[in-house]
Amino acid sequence: MKTRLLIVEDEETLRLSLAELLSKKGFEVQAVDSGEKAIKLWTHDNFDIILLDVRLPGGINGIEILEKIRQVDQAVLVIMMTAFGDVEAAVRAMKLGAYDYINKPFMIDEMILVLRKAMETRSLRDEVAYLRRQQQERGGGQPLISEHPKMKQVFEIVERVAATPRTSVLIQGESGTGKELIAQLIHNESERIKKPLVKIDCSTISETLMESELFGHKRGAFTDAKEDKKGLFEHANGGTVFLD
Repeated sequence: MKTRLLIVEDEETLRLSLAELLSKKGFEVQAVDSGEKAIKLWTHDNFDIILLDVRLPGGINGIEILEKIRQVDQAVLVIMMTAFGDVEAAVRAMKLGAYDYINKPFMIDEMILVLRKAMETRSLRDEVAYLRRQQQERGGGQPLISEHPKMKQVFEIVERVAATPRTSVLIQGESGTGKELIAQLIHNESERIKKPLVKIDCSTISETLMESELFGHKRGAFTDAKEDKKGLFEHANGGTVFLD
């Protein structure tokens, strides 16, 4: 199945040449010259990747299009095309959830490389979504199965890590690629499976409460400490802590 790509670029020569070249590279391409046309097309169609120019004519620019897309769709990967040196726009786009950005003018090989990386990320996200459904159907303690080469490499590392009695593990990946799922798998494959897996969303704990939440406190330690409280680390004793 071909990767569906939407190109949003007002400069006609660049738009048409990109559409032709990327079609020859195996993408299913549609191309438009304005933000209004892009929104209309995106609303009624599904795309895997959107190649979006920051500066567009008319009433809506690339950053505003990205904002509208992210309000309702977190799955589509958006790659921004920015004028060389337009750092502020690139930073804002990344904060709004753009997958990547590329400075114009660019070489076509550079564009192909960014698109291939995006395709791999999309493929891994789809695989992780499948594995999540599989895990729910089989039950949390059952093994996961995948034929994806990248996931096979991950499973091999998980197996080695899970066999160690004490190891700190750093799990990195794009949003939605299954970091929590891998943490769960490491726990399930280890001797700690009979003990708790405590998942801690660090972004929801204020800086002032972090120490108390993680390590607990004794009654009277501070004004609102009405009773002794176990910390999350103590709850996880003998098991696994996942700090997200």
